[in-house]
Amino acid sequence: MSPTASRRAERDTCVIVPTIREYDCIRAYVENAREHGFDTSRLEFVLVTEDFCETDAMRDTLEELDVSGEVFDGTRRERWYDEHGIAEYGHVVPAASHAETSFGLLYMWEHDRFEYGFFIDDDTLPHDGSDYFGRHMRNLAFGGDVESVRSDERWVNVLYQRADEHSLYPRGYPYSAMDETVETDTRTIEAGDVVASQGLWTNVPDLDAVRILMDGDLEGQAQTRTSAEDFPRDFVAAPGNYLTVCSMNLAFRREVIPAFYQLPMDDNEWDVGRFDDIWSGVFLKRACDVLGAEIYNGRPLCEHNKAARSTFDDLHNEVAGLELNEHLWRIVEDAGEGADGYAEIYGAMADRLAEGSFDEFRNGAFFNHVGECMRDWLACLDALDRVPAAADD
Repeated sequence: MSPTASRRAERDTCVIVPTIREYDCIRAYVENAREHGFDTSRLEFVLVTEDFCETDAMRDTLEELDVSGEVFDGTRRERWYDEHGIAEYGHVVPAASHAETSFGLLYMWEHDRFEYGFFIDDDTLPHDGSDYFGRHMRNLAFGGDVESVRSDERWVNVLYQRADEHSLYPRGYPYSAMDETVETDTRTIEAGDVVASQGLWTNVPDLDAVRILMDGDLEGQAQTRTSAEDFPRDFVAAPGNYLTVCSMNLAFRREVIPAFYQLPMDDNEWDVGRFDDIWSGVFLKRACDVLGAEIYNGRPLCEHNKAARSTFDDLHNEVAGLELNEHLWRIVEDAGEGADGYAEIYGAMADRLAEGSFDEFRNGAFFNHVGECMRDWLACLDALDRVPAAADD
């Protein structure tokens, strides 16, 4: 085997970056990996972008950094679907939407060499002095005692540790679950139980538009900022409790992909957007509770440098789904009980949504649409399983 083939055969980690502008952020992540001795030959970057973006420059950057990677604009994604005989499922990944991160999951699923996946947003940077990839990997391998958090509302605010000072709740946290009473204790986790590692964020907090407006900011950011001191301890949410899962700084095991579809948003007749990672996190947490698995939260932190934009534009994209977000978790909270795998649990949640009647909610039919897309997601993965394994050239 040639040295190049040997190097590529070692790749076990797929780094998925949705980007239309700030793709240069990958330089900082590669430099961080090398600074801390993380073997970059394990990494393959998948940049999910659009036809109007600088795809050649993105490829040049990967080559200059001497890391493996692929760039998929809209045209290349369509060709990939055709080549794999799954063009009928092209609709499960919406174009020009943050939810197109799901394409990276399909790419991972096709290549069974990938044991781990990362989601990195292009408006983030790793913290100086923080071993970004190494810390996420240690979280996924964690076994031992960790803080476990619960509330009387059955929702955990991932910003709870300094909430008395900043009063922030993250994007996707239900308004009906605010003013919760928080309880913590210590729980022992067995090595192998952690299937996702959610790193949190400094600088611009991940808030929805209503909360940004309440914070007095019209530029889509926030007047209140977070710092490393706001996250003194790592934690998990107790079984039966939900939490917001943001995909800007996240690592996960391959096994969760059937239950980790980033939900179709933005391009739909109901104009529902901005809940793709939030709802996928609800489904993943439900599956974890059934299977005794864990989502680990805290470090490594990233610096979130959200670009200024109209808060009212974000509000327009979110308002159609705000009511639905209050109820989604209750609809699926007992689905899949007794199942023994992520796909089976996810299928039960998909059925609950696809076949339910939600006329009491504004845009309730979007739940049916989501359920059908979830079914298609599982069918798409099954179809990929029947495609001959791709050569690791």
